Amino acid sequence: MLATLEVMTITAAADGSALGNPGPAGWAWYIDDETWAAGGWPHGTNNMGELKAVLELFRATASIDDDLHILCDSQYVINSVTKWMPGWKKKGWRKGDGKQVMNLDLLMELDEAIAGRRYRFEWVKGHVGHVLNEAADVRARGAAEAYQRRAPVPEGPGFPGAAATRPASPTTAAVQAPSLFELDEPDHPVTVNFSSSEYSRLVARATSAGITVDELIRGLA
Repeated sequence: MLATLEVMTITAAADGSALGNPGPAGWAWYIDDETWAAGGWPHGTNNMGELKAVLELFRATASIDDDLHILCDSQYVINSVTKWMPGWKKKGWRKGDGKQVMNLDLLMELDEAIAGRRYRFEWVKGHVGHVLNEAADVRARGAAEAYQRRAPVPEGPGFPGAAATRPASPTTAAVQAPSLFELDEPDHPVTVNFSSSEYSRLVARATSAGITVDELIRGLA
């Protein structure tokens, strides 16, 4: 008798929010009340939140082999992943007019995260009462409002088994680790190894900010 392998599908909504756009920004993905995550930045755009929500959903589910059904109200995100990214990559992450694509760091990370994954997007209209979309929207906006108030961000329970890989929030990271250049040790050279994709993201960020890569790295400390 041939065994039948049942393919499971995870259905999740992903959404972003930015108060003022740009302004305090949040992202969230939601499966159910026990399985969701949220985060954000003190300053960002709605598109950044939308991209980050999908990125963190892929990261949270990276250890499983289930199909991923993503409910998303952002045509920008859906088109970026399903239509535009292959062409952008061939052109060195530049658009048809030669200009660098926006949100390059998030797009490159998302490109890595989706490699080898089985997924499909479904566009849903926002703010019309769709249960999963509304749940993600509420949490993304809650994260943005927390940054606006400078209050703790409700990060959610995450995905089962993925808590150890979840990125720390900026506030948590600042508490847990001292600055690289504030360690109470004598000055000494520091060597940091980057993969080619990581270095490309650093170059893109530095170019966007009008500074050198060295200056960017020192500014992160």
